[in-house]
Amino acid sequence: MEKNNFLNIFPMLLSEKEKPFNNKNYIYEIKFDGIRALVYINDKEITIKSRNGIILNNIYPELLNLKNMTKETCIFDGEIVLMENNKQSFFRLMERFKIKNKNKAITLKEKYPVTFVCFDILYKNKDLTDLPLIKRKKILDKFNDTNIFLKSKYFLKDGIKLYNIIKKNNLEGIIAKEKNSKYYPNTRSKEWIKIKNYKIEEFYIGGYINKKNKSMVIVYLAEKINQKFFFVGKTSLNKKSDEYQKIIKEKIIKNSPFENYNEAKCNYINPKIKVKVNYIQRTKNNHLREGFIK
Repeated sequence: MEKNNFLNIFPMLLSEKEKPFNNKNYIYEIKFDGIRALVYINDKEITIKSRNGIILNNIYPELLNLKNMTKETCIFDGEIVLMENNKQSFFRLMERFKIKNKNKAITLKEKYPVTFVCFDILYKNKDLTDLPLIKRKKILDKFNDTNIFLKSKYFLKDGIKLYNIIKKNNLEGIIAKEKNSKYYPNTRSKEWIKIKNYKIEEFYIGGYINKKNKSMVIVYLAEKINQKFFFVGKTSLNKKSDEYQKIIKEKIIKNSPFENYNEAKCNYINPKIKVKVNYIQRTKNNHLREGFIK
């Protein structure tokens, strides 16, 4: 796998399940809340690429020091994470991601440094993608952890126990991977499974707008605080659902019912229809992240 090929490949993607499980044929890892990235290193240069193909060299310049780890040609797969107050901070990570000024990026690397958490190796002087995962893990184990490079720990058999620990500590979730799985670039595989730690709350629907997809509608969600309604985000709703049948019977109102939000194109309604929403966490603006109605 040469450099030119690397720039055209993308990470292996995961399927998703709702509930954790135990299986002796799987290993289990913590799901990190960061930016998925491939790191290519050879004796001359390093390239850090996001799962969407964005080159991250100038955005997280501290990771350029990963080049000093080895003189061999290697490709690593992992997650760029940022810790703040001993907790993962996806929002601070994304703040850094948006910085385009090179000098400011260098300044921020001192204040909010990132780490590359590595969970796979695809190349080490030869293509390793046809090897079983557990063998690739053993090859990866030969690399030492540093302040910018940490190998993801994995656990055998007991996925439910790990998930319960994750849930107790309010982390994002776990990943289950078949021990003998090969690596399939740019493919969503059933051999790798994410199980997210979703929170579930009830919110009010305060408006909606039709999507280009005629079977779905975007709903505007609110929470009620001291008899007032505050916007917390948008999500999709199937038009075949009972909730949608209730929505279209509601009278459209002129003004936004939200204390903190107004959008001209929205069809606002009085927020009295409740829905259960799954979401990962709240943003700094108190909006729901990755919210969906089950």
